[in-house]
Amino acid sequence: MSRTTTIEDLLRHNAPQVLGALVRRYGHFDLAEDSVQEALLAAAEQWPGRGIPDNPRGWLIRVASRRLTDLLRSEEARRRREETAASLTPRDAFTAPPPGEGRAPAEDDTLTLLFLCCHPDLSPAAQIALTLRVVGGLTTAEIARAHLVPEATMAQRISRAKQKVRGVPFLPPRPEDRDQRLAAVLQILYLIFNEGYTVTSGAALHRSDLAREAIRLTRAVRELLPREGSVTGLLALMLLTEARGAARSGPDGELMPLDEQDRALWDRKAIEEGIALVEEALGAGPAGPYQLQAAIAALHDEAERPDDTDWPQILALYDLLVRVAPEPMAELGRAVAVAMVRGPEAGLAEVAELEDRLAGHHRLDAVRAHLLERSGDTEGARDAYRLAAERTLSLPEERYLLARAARLEP
Repeated sequence: MSRTTTIEDLLRHNAPQVLGALVRRYGHFDLAEDSVQEALLAAAEQWPGRGIPDNPRGWLIRVASRRLTDLLRSEEARRRREETAASLTPRDAFTAPPPGEGRAPAEDDTLTLLFLCCHPDLSPAAQIALTLRVVGGLTTAEIARAHLVPEATMAQRISRAKQKVRGVPFLPPRPEDRDQRLAAVLQILYLIFNEGYTVTSGAALHRSDLAREAIRLTRAVRELLPREGSVTGLLALMLLTEARGAARSGPDGELMPLDEQDRALWDRKAIEEGIALVEEALGAGPAGPYQLQAAIAALHDEAERPDDTDWPQILALYDLLVRVAPEPMAELGRAVAVAMVRGPEAGLAEVAELEDRLAGHHRLDAVRAHLLERSGDTEGARDAYRLAAERTLSLPEERYLLARAARLEP
């Protein structure tokens, strides 16, 4: 690893903790975020030549605090803001905190910052954008490209989100709200990962940068909450799924379904870590949806060949999953498992029961097409593949589905 990479990793790791420290001390979320960005830029310019400080986080807090004070002084209500800043400024604002200082550890602020970014007053789209910008450290341009929107649109979305949380106290949620708020944080991280692993629209099949960022952030949450089975389960699910990333496209960039992938390309180190995390998560208490999905992913990853897949065990896990979290996509996955264990006709019967809940969704049509093809209904499968291709917004998926339909031409 190069020195530049080391500095970049160090800055990314410390950024949310520095921002959390400033917001906790001063408030002014939007100005604090600007100040931290300037401190990070200063560090990126100075550290390669001068060396990394003994206390990098303290250096960043000191520089960002000075910049924040300058910003507060330059506001229109200069005198009032100066008085407010002075009343809020702690004694150590302009000196790097020494190691072991007797105050709340800065690491705690990362989780509080995530709770703030996933505040229930924000829409899911705003929560995702704010989390990627503030905690993930992605630029507005990077987030805009990931979501296929103009940079100006994403900048407005992030700005509005900052305005909404400006008056929210920078405190962990109340004990009675904690589980619900943590579930929201994990859901947002899961959405970020899914958007990276399977891009829902456009020409790209896989945005590895988004998937890796979701994994990095989930690791950070697990470091803070190592005994939370849902957090461990989510990290395991991400690792076990992303482990197949290199095999998801063929030589020409075409989509490769799971049963046609070159399993030699799978990341065995990530699979081993994911399986160990699954075992830990399932042993930590009642299994929630992330733990169960991770266990299903582990069974897929453990199979050396498609025929080695333990479909009866996968079906048993899906039975548990749809009881714990009865949502349509989980039930569609269960329909596939039913087909693999009991035959395609049994799977098609399960798919038919989801017609109303997934009406118009291309994945329902794609699964139906696959099962019709397995049952021998070539014409029905061809029509279903074409319908799924019409409904997807992903160009790689569209090409794959049309190719499947073309293979079934008379």
